[in-house]
Amino acid sequence: MAEEEKKKEEETEKAEPAAESPKDEAAGEKGEDSAAEKEEAKAASEKPVEPDWKDRYARLLADFDNFKKRVARDREDTYRFAEADILEDLLPAADNLALAIASAKDADGEFVKGVKLVYETFLAAMKKHDAEPFDLKGEKLDIEKMEAIATLPSDTVEEGSVSEEVKRGWMHKGKVLRAAQVVVSSGKKKD
Repeated sequence: MAEEEKKKEEETEKAEPAAESPKDEAAGEKGEDSAAEKEEAKAASEKPVEPDWKDRYARLLADFDNFKKRVARDREDTYRFAEADILEDLLPAADNLALAIASAKDADGEFVKGVKLVYETFLAAMKKHDAEPFDLKGEKLDIEKMEAIATLPSDTVEEGSVSEEVKRGWMHKGKVLRAAQVVVSSGKKKD
């Protein structure tokens, strides 16, 4: 008889699924309530959450707007810096024209007048693209606009100021295109 009971228990264990959890046991006691709770949980998980999607959509629109602004700003910077690179490459030509005019022996000759005309045309073209030279003679040393290449004593210029400009500095749209190379005064000569 004991063997028959063991066989029946084994058969029932095989036929029944694994033991229910305490939650399932409590639900089994309530019967209909557990089915209703399951329906509510299922409905809650399937219900669309509108504010969450609206928030996501608003954030996506804001991100896209920021992306468009950033691309426009990058494009503008690219054009501006490309122009600055070209203008900077042309500056040695301006330096050479100014040097040719300064070293001319016959300042009233036809050739010198032609070189002056070319130089003035060049300066006008540079100004059209917002590039202009700046003069610093007599000003205090400013490391953002100037590159000091030497110091020399001077009786007329105070110490720490520009006494001579070796190479002109240029600005482009409010930024330094090329720093001026200058000689700075070290004060009066000491005997």
